[in-house]
Amino acid sequence: MSSQPSPGQSSLGQPSAGRTSSTPLPSGIRHAPGEPVIRNVNWGGLRTLYVKEVRRFFKVQLQTIWAPAMTTLLFLVIFTVANGARSPVRVGGEVVPFADFVAPGLIVMGMLQNAFANASFSLLVGKIQGNIVDYLQPPLSTAELLAALTGAAVTRAFLVGCAVFLAMSLWPGVHVIPRHPAAVLWFGLLGATFLALVGVMTSIWADKFDHAAAVTNFVVAPLTLLSGTFYSVDHLAPAFRTFSHVNPFFYIISGFRYGFLGTADSPVALGSVIILALDLGLATLCYMLLRRGWKLKS
Repeated sequence: MSSQPSPGQSSLGQPSAGRTSSTPLPSGIRHAPGEPVIRNVNWGGLRTLYVKEVRRFFKVQLQTIWAPAMTTLLFLVIFTVANGARSPVRVGGEVVPFADFVAPGLIVMGMLQNAFANASFSLLVGKIQGNIVDYLQPPLSTAELLAALTGAAVTRAFLVGCAVFLAMSLWPGVHVIPRHPAAVLWFGLLGATFLALVGVMTSIWADKFDHAAAVTNFVVAPLTLLSGTFYSVDHLAPAFRTFSHVNPFFYIISGFRYGFLGTADSPVALGSVIILALDLGLATLCYMLLRRGWKLKS
């Protein structure tokens, strides 16, 4: 009598080249050979890179989170106590105490600067140390790589913002109770994403730490300080007022301040549209640069 070949074997008793859908897989194997495991989004890889970037700055949280909070609090002390600047400020037709006016701007300023600092470090240190392949070789798409780097920078920005908010809440004479929490979160997210994308672009372009420091000192810091953080732009001369209205940082700080005070120097909806459009444009540009591997794969 001749026996019939078992499933998965040829008539000669050898394993067949293919495997039918009804053939059970060996124990511990969930996918047949050649079957794609990652179909749409590599959530596991995206989460791994994001956690890696968060752990990188969280290991030195005294320097990356609490030190910026202390520095920002010193700004508040200088401008409200040592400098004697306690006169009220008129914003959008309302008069508010100077400390209440400057506090939201200082919070979001700390968030913006640290979002840029975190995003401008990752790829740059990889290029300098020669391990940039650790970012480019894993099975991550360009969008997933960009999302992980940006997400980690935004996370650091919000942690710094929470630390600064906590410090200012304990400081006497300062009231930082949000009137519109949704506006605080929305403009905080838009602003942190904006600076995170600028940081990623800087990290792609820069070849050494001096390049990133130059962007920080000559672009990010001046635009942040000249965006109405410590003053109302309505009190400026026409030329300086025009400069403020073409500064994207102005709309971020104005919208963020609206969340605390309920009033702003500019239309909140207009600022939201401008920053959202800039975020989408920068995200597209960063995506194209990462996809081409400009100054990364050479």
